[in-house]
Amino acid sequence: MSRQLRGHHLMCALGFRGHGYSPAFAANMADILAALDRAPETPVQVVDVPDGICAAFPADQPGHCLEADVVERDRRVIARVGLNVGDVLTWRELRRRLGAAFSPADLDGLCTTCRWLPLGFCREGLAALQSTSAVDAGKREMPGASAAGGPLSAAGAPDATGAATPRGAPR
Repeated sequence: MSRQLRGHHLMCALGFRGHGYSPAFAANMADILAALDRAPETPVQVVDVPDGICAAFPADQPGHCLEADVVERDRRVIARVGLNVGDVLTWRELRRRLGAAFSPADLDGLCTTCRWLPLGFCREGLAALQSTSAVDAGKREMPGASAAGGPLSAAGAPDATGAATPRGAPR
C-alpha cells in the first residue's frame, strides 16, 4: 500500500514525539508513521496538498493545511531533497535523502512558523537520523526505528495545550 505525505510532514516525521493538535490527530500520525517504520520499502508520494495526516486535523481549530506558508514549506522541503511534487520513493529512501539534505540548523529558517519548532523534537530527530546514518553507512536499517515504532515511542514535552500527550499519540 502506498502513502502520500506532504513535504513538510516528511520533516515532522523525523521529530514526531507523540504530540499533536488533538489526541485523534496524534493517534492518526502515530499510526501512519509506525506503519511506514514497520515497512520502510513502502512507496510514498510526496505532495504539497493535505495528506492522510491532515485528514485528522481537528475541526474545532483554525485550519492551516491550505495556508500559503505551509504549502511553501512543503515545496521547499521537496525541492531541497531533489524531488518534484508527485514523485514516489520508498520511505527508507526519503529518510536517507532528508538526512543528507538538511542539518538541524536548517530547520530554524525552514520551519519559522511551526508551533512545534521550539520544542526541538525535529532538530533532535534529524540529528539522530544523521548520526545513525553515519555510523551505519553500510547498513539498510531505519535510523531510530524499533519494534515500538522508533521515534514514535518517545514522549515528554507538553502538547499545545500544555498537557502531556500519552505515548504513541500523534504530535
